[in-house]
Amino acid sequence: MAEELYFIKTNPTIAKINLYNKLCREEKNVLNFLSEDKKTSFELIKTKIKDSVENLTKEELLQIFSWFSNEYKSDREEVKTQLFINGIDLFYEIPSTVDVVNFQQILSDYENYSKQKLNHLVDAQHFNQFLIYGIFYTGIKNQDKNISVDILKQDYKNLYSFAENQFSSNGKIFENEDIVLNIYNYFTDLYDLTKYYKGSIIKLHS
Repeated sequence: MAEELYFIKTNPTIAKINLYNKLCREEKNVLNFLSEDKKTSFELIKTKIKDSVENLTKEELLQIFSWFSNEYKSDREEVKTQLFINGIDLFYEIPSTVDVVNFQQILSDYENYSKQKLNHLVDAQHFNQFLIYGIFYTGIKNQDKNISVDILKQDYKNLYSFAENQFSSNGKIFENEDIVLNIYNYFTDLYDLTKYYKGSIIKLHS
């Protein structure tokens, strides 16, 4: 798989039926994508999905992604469709390695500020706080044209102040306007897609 960052919403009820049954039907194929002690790993994945697909580790999810990607390799959109049918909604992705690195650096800054680690499975409310920080950090440069920043900073003054400080002390990504615009668009897209969502978000780095 390419160096990408995936954002996922899950439907544990659908996964408990559809994904579990698909795994059982296609055990032989699935085993090819599992790490050592394949049979034990396979049984553990099935057990976790029966409880909740959100119990899967990053590594187990990536193995399932690899299996689906191989099975429908001729059609990228079909991979997403089949994952969705099986309870895994890949609703957004960042495909560029450079953009992924910058996104992860902004995440690291936010984690240091908030004293909270945003692991691969994160509550949507906490995830949105990070996205708002990201919108501030990447939107400050064009603040006079930036409606999102202007509206949000009224309710998140502390986050905005931190973003201003980080912008002043660490502006490397701003040397390339195309890159910073890409990252800003990722943050605003993700915020729009998750601001009313109440479940968990899975952040999966391949």
